Amino acid sequence: MAMADDAYASGRGLQLGVRIFGWCMLVALPIYFFDNFLTFVLGWPGVSAVFSGEATTNSWIQLLIYALGVLFAVVYVSRTSGRHLREEAAGITKFNTYLVRAAFWAVFLVGLADMAISFLRVEGLLQFVVGEQLASDLGRSHFRGPYVHIPLMILSVLIAIRSKTLGFQWLALLVVFAELLIVITRFIFSYEQAFMGDLVRFWYAALFLFASAYTLVEEGHVRVDVFYAGFTNKTKGFVNAVGTLFLGITLCWTILFVGMGNKAAIIYSPLANFEVSQSGFGMYVKYLMAGFLAVFAVTMLIQFVSYLMEAVADYLEQPGHQDHEPSISAG
Repeated sequence: MAMADDAYASGRGLQLGVRIFGWCMLVALPIYFFDNFLTFVLGWPGVSAVFSGEATTNSWIQLLIYALGVLFAVVYVSRTSGRHLREEAAGITKFNTYLVRAAFWAVFLVGLADMAISFLRVEGLLQFVVGEQLASDLGRSHFRGPYVHIPLMILSVLIAIRSKTLGFQWLALLVVFAELLIVITRFIFSYEQAFMGDLVRFWYAALFLFASAYTLVEEGHVRVDVFYAGFTNKTKGFVNAVGTLFLGITLCWTILFVGMGNKAAIIYSPLANFEVSQSGFGMYVKYLMAGFLAVFAVTMLIQFVSYLMEAVADYLEQPGHQDHEPSISAG
């Protein structure tokens, strides 16, 4: 009896610890982006100043924000201590699905709008449609980004609330259609412009990177399956939890730290400068494609947190396990 009570207490402690860790990861995401805004846009010294002996009031405030995030995670988990891991994981996956859905709508709308602007511009028709001044403004990435792309992204966030489909199949079909259009116009009409290839790359990059979190849910990523298929669900849960902690979550944070750690970083710099390609009259979406890496890291990190909770629930042999591949029962 005492051993059963100890096992129950140990399992409950592990469950609470995993939930606290997971929510610390989730809360740290928006705080990290807000901290970057304070540091790179408003010129605050950053949290690193606290540990380098150059601390100011602002740097302590930035550190305090992270501490409040951890406190929020601990308080939230303690107030919902009866919430099961699978229930928590399902809620996180549902929110992540919404983010991915909004991202797909954004690339769809931005792709169509930017392609139309680029087509009218390269054919010399844009000034007749929107006027000389606006046509000139749309030729600058610092105007097209804030006044065309960002409003469409906001619209996509609203559309995703109503839409319940992720759009993977439709986006894949659009990539095929856009590539087919290039072939037809090139070999039949001898017509091809830079924006046509830009659109294919824009949509294809989104399809590849945004679908990764959904593929993780469906166990669709390639797994080197030498021993795994023969494991019990409990052992699979342990393997998945360890892999998620030391490979998945670590990789996502590495992408964010390397890509957004300073003003010249490979993600932050293109986004901050609305960077475009050197193809002349091509689409002005190169900076967004750099941002795709951030979207990939964020959605995968959120999904890895959900995956970790599911894995620990399997390790604790909690009810509700869903098989995505054949496995040996724990009996």
